[in-house]
Amino acid sequence: MPSYAVGVDLGGTNLRIAAIDEDGTMLARTALGTEVRKGREFVVDELCRSTEGLVKEMSAKAPEHKLLGIGVGVPGLIDSETGRLVESPNLPGWSDFDVKGEIERRLGATVILENDANCAAVGEHWLGAASGYESMCMYTLGTGVGGGWILEGWLWRGWNGMAAELGHCNVYPDGHICGCGSNGCLEQYASATAVVRMARESLAEGRQSGLSRYGDRLDSRAIYECAMRGDAVAAEVFERVGRALGLAIANVVNAMNLPIHVIGGGVSSAWDAFAPAMFDEVRKRSYIYANTTEANGVGKGGRKRATSIVQAKLGGDGGLYGAARLPMM
Repeated sequence: MPSYAVGVDLGGTNLRIAAIDEDGTMLARTALGTEVRKGREFVVDELCRSTEGLVKEMSAKAPEHKLLGIGVGVPGLIDSETGRLVESPNLPGWSDFDVKGEIERRLGATVILENDANCAAVGEHWLGAASGYESMCMYTLGTGVGGGWILEGWLWRGWNGMAAELGHCNVYPDGHICGCGSNGCLEQYASATAVVRMARESLAEGRQSGLSRYGDRLDSRAIYECAMRGDAVAAEVFERVGRALGLAIANVVNAMNLPIHVIGGGVSSAWDAFAPAMFDEVRKRSYIYANTTEANGVGKGGRKRATSIVQAKLGGDGGLYGAARLPMM
């Protein structure tokens, strides 16, 4: 009997839901805004209502397909033993909330709750840039910075489900203060929020830049476009992104010696602006990378087992595919 699973990507801004079969074909999808200000009960109501509608749609057009379960990706820390959302900066008021249990109670279906960056890692490992690799590391550069590890085919969650919080790895010990309470976290230099902050800091110093015309409309996309047009301030912002990301990746390369590192999330679309500095930094900081990878992607001495750092292939749908994959594993 053919089967499918429902993947849910629950973010602070958007809620996306899709039915995906075991071959990775997206059979149906829906999307709506996440009205967080209305409270978690309202958001869960919307999630369950939309999921029920999607399942009914599947029953009507593909009655032979069996529902395996529902995977839900959320930003934040999840206790793997209890399935509770411990803390989520993008979902205020959701701390210590039994998201999994609440959705299961309402829908009467098996639910797997997972960190959204872990879902992106699963998606890219299944169908994206890391397909065919046993192990990989995922970075998601969005409003914040998330991470995920697949080790020998399995999602590595750590002993309590909170592994690979790569956005909160320190790259500059005395750097900008982070919402987690530390200083100099990668998230403060490689997220969309950080890109805008660093640009505004440069403008506040009196630097001349085409960015000034955007005013309150300044966002990471506009900064990228200015960088590509040769704006010095915008280009420097993305060089800082690349340097910080390179430092973080070099540490993971040295510690884990994984074959591939995949970079996704909205900021990854600015690859051309930050990748040169990133690769330069990784080569300088990682003894392993410098000795396994040349600029052309082939290891020194013709070795084929080179360390790869690549852009994600699934774009914004990586987490959606990964969430749907979870009930199939």
